[in-house]
Amino acid sequence: MKIKIIIVATLLSVTYGKARAQQGFKRVNAWLSEHTHEMGGRAILLVYKDGKVIYNHSVNDMSMKQKFVQKMVAKKQGKSAGLDDYNATTRQAIASCSKWLSAALVMTFVDEGRLKLSDTVGKYLPVLSQHGKGHITIVQCLSHLTAIKAAPLKQNLQEMKNISSMDQAIQDIAILPMEGEPGKVFHYSNAGLQIAGAVLEKISGKSFETLFAERIARPLNMQNTDFGKRRVALPAGGAFSTPQDYLNFLAMILNKGIFNGKRILSEANITQMQINRITPDVKVAYSPAEAGNFGYGYGEWIMGLHTVSSPGLFGSYPWVDTHKKYAAFLMTFYLKNDGRQERYVELKKLVDEALQ
Repeated sequence: MKIKIIIVATLLSVTYGKARAQQGFKRVNAWLSEHTHEMGGRAILLVYKDGKVIYNHSVNDMSMKQKFVQKMVAKKQGKSAGLDDYNATTRQAIASCSKWLSAALVMTFVDEGRLKLSDTVGKYLPVLSQHGKGHITIVQCLSHLTAIKAAPLKQNLQEMKNISSMDQAIQDIAILPMEGEPGKVFHYSNAGLQIAGAVLEKISGKSFETLFAERIARPLNMQNTDFGKRRVALPAGGAFSTPQDYLNFLAMILNKGIFNGKRILSEANITQMQINRITPDVKVAYSPAEAGNFGYGYGEWIMGLHTVSSPGLFGSYPWVDTHKKYAAFLMTFYLKNDGRQERYVELKKLVDEALQ
């Protein structure tokens, strides 16, 4: 009789737990239905926990105007517009979500001892020394603390289209003005990670694209993720990926550097990446509005005590909650960033509630 009571109680507990979770995700579904139109008209959210994807939901609420814009953009690029629902294998540009991937790539060299976080960049890139920037460290490159006064992100993206080599990209960064002392000024930009990417190329003799494929994409089974295979990679914002691919990366971060039983990064360096480097003595020269008062580590924002993220210019939002032990990726594509931070916080809260 006691065994029967225990079994019944267990079943009721499991059933109740599932019911609560389903109710929670119903609210997530409703939130996506309500907000997708203002996030470009299409969105997909994947949630990973306990070794598997536990939630996968997409919404397509594109207006006639949004469809027209998509068609015009595609026409300029010589492509046909894809207006179908997003799915786990939809591939598109992920902008600054790239920064997390690139920082992880740099940390693979740190793990191997081929690079130290305290190394100064002039050791590898003499042109930076010639312009008074050789004392900037790899740490500062990964955390936007170079104190280089870089161009606005959109302008920099446009300028990069005319760059024919990594050396030219670094030459252009070398002549930019400084706005303070390295380590004392936070300026969110593409400059630091571009320098770090160039250092990796000098150390290895391989292109950034090849290094990413060998060290991150293939080990994490990110079959549809790369940096556009351009002449010059843009480590801070040039990646293309899919929800499933990026979730594989997040799973590795969540599992402290391990993916499918294989170690990709050391646990110590995963921890290093998640330490807030915007200390009280650091002046914030520029931070995107949607970042609010978040801290910043290596290639990732620190959202409170237990959450790390790296949102992109086009609205995609990856995050890992190390306390609740789950990861999630929201893929969207739009430029208007009004209310983004509030939406990120609201969505995460609903997902948190669904997982209680």
